[in-house]
Amino acid sequence: MGTSVQVTPLCGVYNENPLSYLVSIDGFNFLIDCGWNDHFDPSLLQPLSRIASTVDAVLLSHSDTLHLGALPYAMKQFGLSAPVYATEPVFRLGLLTMYDHYLSRKQVSEFDLFTLDDIDSAFQNVTRLTYSQNCHLSGKGEGIVIAPHVAGHLLGGTVWKITKDGEDVIYAVDFNHRKERHLNGTVLESFVRPAVLITDAYNALNNQPSRRQRDQEFIDAILNTLRGNGNVLLPVDTAGRILELLLILEQYWEQHHLTYPIFFLTYVSSSTVDYVKSFLEWMSDSIAKSFEHTRDNAFLLKHVTLLINKTELENIPEGPKIVLASMASLEVGFSHDIFVEWAADSRNLVLFTERGQFGSRARILQSDPPPKAVKVTLSKRVPLVGEELAAYEEEQEKIKKEEALKASLVKEEESNSKAVVGTDVSKSDPMIIDGHTQADVVGEAYRDVLIDGFVPPSSVAPMFPFYDDTSEWDDFGEVINPDDYVIKDEDMDMGSMAVGGDLDGKLDEGTASLMLDTTPSKVVSSELTVQVKCCLVYMDFEGRSDGRSIKSILAHVAPLKLVLVHGSAEATEHLKQHCLRHVCPHVYAPQIEETIDVTSDLCAYKVQLSEKLMSNVLFKKLGDYEIAWIDSEVEKTENGSISSLLPLSTTPPPPHKSVLVGDLKMADFKQFLAGKGVQVEFAGGALRCGEYVTLRKVGDATQKGGAAAIQQIVIEGPLCEEYYKIREYLYSQFYSL
Repeated sequence: MGTSVQVTPLCGVYNENPLSYLVSIDGFNFLIDCGWNDHFDPSLLQPLSRIASTVDAVLLSHSDTLHLGALPYAMKQFGLSAPVYATEPVFRLGLLTMYDHYLSRKQVSEFDLFTLDDIDSAFQNVTRLTYSQNCHLSGKGEGIVIAPHVAGHLLGGTVWKITKDGEDVIYAVDFNHRKERHLNGTVLESFVRPAVLITDAYNALNNQPSRRQRDQEFIDAILNTLRGNGNVLLPVDTAGRILELLLILEQYWEQHHLTYPIFFLTYVSSSTVDYVKSFLEWMSDSIAKSFEHTRDNAFLLKHVTLLINKTELENIPEGPKIVLASMASLEVGFSHDIFVEWAADSRNLVLFTERGQFGSRARILQSDPPPKAVKVTLSKRVPLVGEELAAYEEEQEKIKKEEALKASLVKEEESNSKAVVGTDVSKSDPMIIDGHTQADVVGEAYRDVLIDGFVPPSSVAPMFPFYDDTSEWDDFGEVINPDDYVIKDEDMDMGSMAVGGDLDGKLDEGTASLMLDTTPSKVVSSELTVQVKCCLVYMDFEGRSDGRSIKSILAHVAPLKLVLVHGSAEATEHLKQHCLRHVCPHVYAPQIEETIDVTSDLCAYKVQLSEKLMSNVLFKKLGDYEIAWIDSEVEKTENGSISSLLPLSTTPPPPHKSVLVGDLKMADFKQFLAGKGVQVEFAGGALRCGEYVTLRKVGDATQKGGAAAIQQIVIEGPLCEEYYKIREYLYSQFYSL
């Protein structure tokens, strides 16, 4: 039978909630994505809490909160302790994203779901992989291979390929086939006929304009506002799609010599850009080639100013400006505060570049028509002063005294438990000096001390505290444990955090000072109603394939079984019905905590090629592989399972017909013939070669149900010298076996 595969959604099906799915392969449990939304509602994580202890490995696909936001909380509260796998950008930028979310909330509330230490603890043991790197699991996961591939949505974004016994399980959500300024398109189309494909229906009902049209409308909307003496606010994520927006603005400002100021405002903006500068090999081919030829880094931003504090923005001279600020949901963060200040001015523009999370303030403002007024809570953390500060310090001093008293009591109890009367020398102590044990030499210090005029109780003799020397000794002296003198890596990282500047896990000095600030403070909140008079515009810069492209890609990949997740109920049902008709007959859309069995129907068996058989096999090179015909007999063991393939013991095998292996693209063959001096052109869907010969492909690329059809290339024309020459050229494009 095939590899056993079960899929259990924990969050994010038939809705736009965060993504989190349990995928079990032959009993090995993968938690693929561990997302949370900007509301940080613990009730969403109840299904995760019930299975966290059974997870064997965690795979992260993207660096935003929808894909990894719950990781620190799950590790702290649910006992999730499995190893985590991600690409380097997902690891680094995900860490900064969580820092930014924590600091944004800590400035306006007594946020206590997780701390900075919890974030560090969750990310410190992440195993980082490069694209297409095969990682062979061991132990319980023996035989399973995982590999990340380009998703095209966010920097380092991943399509996960999990392979067991030759069968592939592909997890591909939020992919993008379009090539953008800073990212290449996804490689999902390179996977053909996987056993299981898990993908999302988020964009199944949406269609997008051309990139050129979208970019021009984006620039026009911004410039019209700036020229009207208005300000532009772009609520953005911390380290995801913001990178594409920065490049669009930077390149346009450079080409047209514009001087309107642009500000990127998050708590970790400078750290984000510093990291991104070192990730060029993860970006598009155009960025990599540009750096190779000119040594210009695309993210050496000349027209964008990086800010980590709103005070810096307030000190900027009055005038039209662009501010890209987190968070995209407008729930908290700098974007929330700036929106409250700018919303009442009709000259200003709030430009949304992604759909707001369900139930968020951004989603409400994106409705049609938008609300004319919204209620907001304006909160701010202020230092304690006067009586409040004195009361706080008094309370802290009281707590310190209580802790010190408890510590002294514990120490005294430990001392009493270790105290002994007199000194007994261990006979087993191997340390002998001049006929005396080592304890004899130092024993004077351990003798009882009696005080003149004091009558001790009969039960306890007075003495100084005595601690038993339990050190191990060998022929060379006391045994030393080297681990006691090693400075742990995490201690080094925390110790150097405030220094900043490099890219080895440190932050810039300003961000670190925010994190390490322990000034006594409190949160002051006020409710107010904001009149929304500014212009509100939504443009799709999410970097996801649209509905038409998703359907085309799924038909090309043609999985044996398809699982749909993450999308509205309407979008999920629409894509499910389409795929049942045009992609494959096995399409599933499970509910939360509903386990579906998507084990393949293939009868796969493990066999071993005997050495005698292998010695007679003639291999031929096929690209990066070698292929050969094998004629053999199957040897079965006593229990009926197949064990090995043996050479034929009776008659020799019949001769094989010639087989041409490979996939010919007519456009490539046209260029090949033109290089050989043959006059060639496309006409009526066929390839006209020379004066008499025509080549055409017959048969559809796919059949009903997603099954791959057999395509043939037909050569038409009279049997002349030109015919045989074209046929010879055609055969040369294949591998003959």
